[in-house]
Amino acid sequence: MRSVVKYTDKLKSRLKTYRARKKFFAIEIAEGDITIDCGANVGDVTRYFCQKGATVYSFEPNPYAFQALIDKFDLSKSVHCIEKGVGCENGRRQLYLHENADSDQVKWSTGSSFLSFKKNIRKDKFIEVDVIDLCDFIQGLESRVKILKMDVEGVECEIMKKLIDTKVVNLIDHIFVETHEKKIPELRKDTEDLKQLIRRKNLKNINLDWI
Repeated sequence: MRSVVKYTDKLKSRLKTYRARKKFFAIEIAEGDITIDCGANVGDVTRYFCQKGATVYSFEPNPYAFQALIDKFDLSKSVHCIEKGVGCENGRRQLYLHENADSDQVKWSTGSSFLSFKKNIRKDKFIEVDVIDLCDFIQGLESRVKILKMDVEGVECEIMKKLIDTKVVNLIDHIFVETHEKKIPELRKDTEDLKQLIRRKNLKNINLDWI
């Protein structure tokens, strides 16, 4: 019976992801629209935004992934590659590397995280990186943001709560977030609290099913 429940939950999760991606790719992006890619990694989403003619701000703190990102978009005037993580304040943080990173730094860069308790990272293997306050950055744009995509390996909830509390969330048309409570159980309560906050505020521009 337990295996049936797990299989059903997996199907439901895949369906939510399918719907999120379908909604994402159905959004009409006009030339010059501002888009933000947080956790850009090697630039798959950034490339999509760029192809649509958007102005893209791509944040990636992992230096190995960032080098691949800058190699792709260095000549693009519409893509701004920023070697910083995003958070709730400006400063420096330790970015812990994936346990397999030594075998291929770029391949395993997607698993690097600011969370020392994430199970597949090495606590003894980290890089000091710059972090920017995402709320301040968005307010500083002085323009609406068409799409914000966020996949930052576990610190999404704290950032989203600040976006909501400061009402910066109202400056963004569409927000797509990958939450990590399934892989990081310690985040379950924070994720549920965020979902309740979104429901309580009746916010319709936030989708937490991105992957």
